Amino acid sequence: MALLDHPPVPPQSDPSGETPVRGWRRARKPLIGLLVCVLLLCAAGLTGALWLRAKVEGNIQRLPDTFAGLTDRPAKPTSGSAADAVNILVLGTDTRSDAPTTGAEAPGWEPGQARSDTMLLVHLDCDRRSASVISIPRDAWVDIPGHGKGKVNWAYSFGGPNLTVETVEQMTDVRIDHLAVIDWDGFKALTDAVGGVDIDIPKTVYDSARGVRWEAGRHHLDGEQALLYVRQRYGLQDGDLDRVARQQAFLRTLLKQTLNQELRKNPDQVLDLLELFSKHASVDDDWSTTQMARLAASLRNLRTDDISYLTVPTDGTGMVGDQSVVRLDPSRDRDLWRAVREDRVADWVDENEDLMTPDVVR
Repeated sequence: MALLDHPPVPPQSDPSGETPVRGWRRARKPLIGLLVCVLLLCAAGLTGALWLRAKVEGNIQRLPDTFAGLTDRPAKPTSGSAADAVNILVLGTDTRSDAPTTGAEAPGWEPGQARSDTMLLVHLDCDRRSASVISIPRDAWVDIPGHGKGKVNWAYSFGGPNLTVETVEQMTDVRIDHLAVIDWDGFKALTDAVGGVDIDIPKTVYDSARGVRWEAGRHHLDGEQALLYVRQRYGLQDGDLDRVARQQAFLRTLLKQTLNQELRKNPDQVLDLLELFSKHASVDDDWSTTQMARLAASLRNLRTDDISYLTVPTDGTGMVGDQSVVRLDPSRDRDLWRAVREDRVADWVDENEDLMTPDVVR
């Protein structure tokens, strides 16, 4: 199958009068799996922590001034379990440039050159025995500081990592501890490195944007095919929302396959995968290698079954002018973000099982 791009239609304008750059020549899609990297490191134990300090430092690009100038931020809890919880914003970017989007060779963010194509808030509970991966649809219609209303992924185009953090913090009232930007090249390489991933498709669907027909049944996907699968939205009943569900379902399957018992017994293979993966990641400049190693060590007891996957509650889709948007559900959203702030996501998940991503998605 050929990998064909059908980039999202750029906004015609925004309330500030700025017009994001249109006409993407090529979309380099994001990786949703910083969590893969962290959990792989846990599988390698102390060896992985030592390797991290020696190797990752040279592979991962630092994003300068990620939190600079953000004065009106949600307060960081100083007591109770929430004080020890960690919130990581994970972005994937599309770009109109052929240059790397992440890693040591990436040129960094430039105005109008890219958008966050995938957005995840990863919440690690205080005891590190459970985690939640919360997807924010890229078409969610939100307030973007200094730019009025717009799709949440426009924030990266307008102001890069800094404005994206500000937008998400304003939307959620959750303080972001760290930021990671990942691209789909690492996702593709990791999928191939573990020998591909099995995915069940319940109903035959056709991706008109890429000319790919997915027959109902089980498919063994290599990296190239996996990209086609997780990027599809045309031909799916709920468009962007179904694409988010596919990404989460694939990530869950990839994690289970990557962190199998055989792999855990082979630290060298784990480190090989980590080295491959780290070349496709960029993180905020406040996140030191030592901090990453400590976080990895604290997750040593986290199992893949302890990770919940969900999408922020929405109120369907609609049109704003010529833009197709996802409307958020303010009431349920407030309850979710309050649970994140108070480190009660596991309880919220138990009460809202209808919002969990199922094992088999469209």
